[in-house]
Amino acid sequence: MTEQAQEHRIKSYVIRQGRITDSQLAALETLGPKYLLELGAEPFDLEALFPHSAPVVLEIGFGMGKSFIEMALNNPESNFLGIEVHPPGVGACLKLIESHQLTNVKLIRCDAIEVLKQGIMPESLQVVQVFFPDPWPKKRHHKRRLINPEFISLIYPLLKQGGHVRLATDWEEYAQQMLEVMSQAQGFANTAADGGFIPRPDWRPLTKFETRGTTLGHGIWDLDFVKQ
Repeated sequence: MTEQAQEHRIKSYVIRQGRITDSQLAALETLGPKYLLELGAEPFDLEALFPHSAPVVLEIGFGMGKSFIEMALNNPESNFLGIEVHPPGVGACLKLIESHQLTNVKLIRCDAIEVLKQGIMPESLQVVQVFFPDPWPKKRHHKRRLINPEFISLIYPLLKQGGHVRLATDWEEYAQQMLEVMSQAQGFANTAADGGFIPRPDWRPLTKFETRGTTLGHGIWDLDFVKQ
């Protein structure tokens, strides 16, 4: 992709100028070199990034990192790679990694699309998960939604055979769009017997966005598709 094309690509996020705390800023400066990866000309060697060889779970948009780190704590037999663009969230997550002394977590502060295109080797991921992405509820903004056919086509070659795409949202209309996109994607099968949504899984920790959604009376919709 040319630089001009990159500049004009519609992004699924906007960098909000939220306040970053002193401790989050300090974490970026002091812990970043230990846990943050820099996207380079060559894909990451995931086998070499972690002390132990294990299936890799990639989470896109981990927010402040609480549920992401909880999942890493609950699944020490897997390695976790998290992508987030917002500095306060990255700083907060770095603090959690350090406080728990986790060795199975690494972070990338970068546009997820660029990471998928340049940073991940084929058939190297066991799971790609996106929980409660920005729903961009206004119709004119739907084009910004992350879950679309192009996004899924980037993920497919990066997953191992039998790997999973796991999604969740509290916006029903977006949930239906997600289901349509995944159902039409070549090479994926829905793990739900009825071809719809799965019950809320025990392996997905409660997130801040989920709590907020249920407080507002929203439903919660989960999807789990496997690469055939």
